[in-house]
Amino acid sequence: MIGPLLKLRDVSRIYPTGGEPFRALDRISLNIDAGEMVAIIGPSGSGKSTLMNVLGCLDTPSEGDYFVAGQPTASLAPDALAQLRRNHFGFIFQRYHLLPHLDAAQNVEIPAIYAGTSASLRHERSQHLLTRLGLDDRLHHRPGQLSGGQQQRVSVARALMNGGQVILADEPTGALDSKSGEEMMGLLKELHANGHTIVLVTHDSQVAAHAERIIEMRDGRIVADRAQGSTNTVATDQPSTAHGDKGAWRALAGRTMEALRMAGFAMASHRMRTLLTMLGIIIGIAAVVSVVALGQGAQQKIISDINAMGTNIISIIPGKGWGDSRASSIHTLVPSDLDALRQQDYIDSASPSLSTSGLLRYRNRTASSSVSGVSEDFFRVRGYELEQGRIFSPAEVRQLAQLVVIDANTASTLFPGESSPVGQVILLDSLPCRVIGVTQKKDSPFGHNDNLNVWIPYTSAMGRLIGQSYFNSITVRVTDGYDNESAEKNLTQLLTRRHGSKDFYTNSSDTILKTINKTTSTMTLLIAAIAVISLVVGGIGVMNIMLVSVSERTHEIGIRMAVGARQSDIMQQFLIEAVLVCLMGGALGIGLSYLVSLIFPLFVTSITMQFTWWSIVSAVTCSTLIGILFGFLPARNAARLDPVEALSRD
Repeated sequence: MIGPLLKLRDVSRIYPTGGEPFRALDRISLNIDAGEMVAIIGPSGSGKSTLMNVLGCLDTPSEGDYFVAGQPTASLAPDALAQLRRNHFGFIFQRYHLLPHLDAAQNVEIPAIYAGTSASLRHERSQHLLTRLGLDDRLHHRPGQLSGGQQQRVSVARALMNGGQVILADEPTGALDSKSGEEMMGLLKELHANGHTIVLVTHDSQVAAHAERIIEMRDGRIVADRAQGSTNTVATDQPSTAHGDKGAWRALAGRTMEALRMAGFAMASHRMRTLLTMLGIIIGIAAVVSVVALGQGAQQKIISDINAMGTNIISIIPGKGWGDSRASSIHTLVPSDLDALRQQDYIDSASPSLSTSGLLRYRNRTASSSVSGVSEDFFRVRGYELEQGRIFSPAEVRQLAQLVVIDANTASTLFPGESSPVGQVILLDSLPCRVIGVTQKKDSPFGHNDNLNVWIPYTSAMGRLIGQSYFNSITVRVTDGYDNESAEKNLTQLLTRRHGSKDFYTNSSDTILKTINKTTSTMTLLIAAIAVISLVVGGIGVMNIMLVSVSERTHEIGIRMAVGARQSDIMQQFLIEAVLVCLMGGALGIGLSYLVSLIFPLFVTSITMQFTWWSIVSAVTCSTLIGILFGFLPARNAARLDPVEALSRD
């Protein structure tokens, strides 16, 4: 035996008040079968609207159980209740509850958007329903351009959009004249004849007389439940698409487009307020992009100045630039590149480098050291002078000789008090190596260098120690008298041609690198300070305006929830609006920074502002993140609104 479609068992709805809790519903037990037409009547305050809200899953019982098609609703999450409203119920409200900025067809389509129906199908069905209801010439009229009866017909079409197995009509004729009221009741009876379950809430006995069953309420209780006859019906008005949320991507796309349309409307409706909200974002992004451009110009000035000093050392390093996270995965600097570079007339000498750390042992002394695999040219390239011994010969490099040259720090650490470590054998991890030379002490450009350094033939490092077939870098010394910039350009072209793409970058010297790093660090701190202050202020402005927007649009939120919007749909709608405000602010900020770059040369001629693509991308990313972070709280507040309370707001 099939049970009732809607079943309430000892349901109460209790609202807290300042004194005694108010029982809007008091232990209601009620069964409504599929295909019935039921009228709920009673005076104001009797609880009939509250009962309708519970039946339509807009409200939840405080006590008792409610079943829809045998499914208990007490344990359902808000999104599951939204699915029931979306797929099983259709609401016809006394005040129509249409969205004023959408036309009739768009209002009707909203439930289908949240159900994931394709655009073509929902357009077709909305036109079919409106045409059937006599509104074929009003498809693109907004609610303000329609009469009360026409607006009510649009709300009926919306209720039927996803099928409307159960039609819940709250005072459907209350705001209509007598003729429109009669037409509405005729329409509801037609829907009933087509198999829909109709639940009418009314205080008008003449409206209730159209139903086959009348339930009378008083003081939150059912005082009478009388039948007036029954009608056998067959459902014929179901939509062409089945109930349920189908096509996750399609549904998401539809809901996102609806959210974008809403965001655009909200921003256009309050242009000045939106612009003032963007102001903090505009200033923050403009400051970030401008300072980055200024920093880039300063870096180029530094490089130019140091090149003018005659620097003739160029380092070739894998990756796109300093700090490239993908550099470690680029293994294209190989011995054949070294041979090709050595053959160029603009290259005086070249040495590869394979760097690792190792444990040095000599007798009972141990020390951690930086170990580098290099060629015999390394000491000329880097300007190291020998204090004792000699360097590797080309033949020893080819033979993978187990020989090392150590620096003065390593010599004093492993061989304290000894006149010369040359000829001694040390263990480099587990590899025995003979010391053949000691370099003179060499300080870094920024002070004394206490690091321990050991150099081994790069072939030995590759074959005996590290076990890799590629270089970490190659350093070249430009031939004296040859233009450093031209040499850098030529070797870049050479290696790019050999590799098939430019998967490396060059630095003129360690001094340049350290100077640029120091400058960049200073600029980064300045950017961070400006960005944090300006963007936080802008973000607070965005949060404030979004909270105001949620308050102003509470009624709209209630309508969307009533037709099946999930909490995530509401949150997405307001998050998108916040992100759009910030993105537009970011775009205006970038434009402002370009304007600053045009004015800047009038006051400063030594440095030019240079914009980079990554600074623009970073600005856009920052704008998006600000929108998400500061729009989250208002969006969450909107998503957590109670549907019944939201609908009652004007």
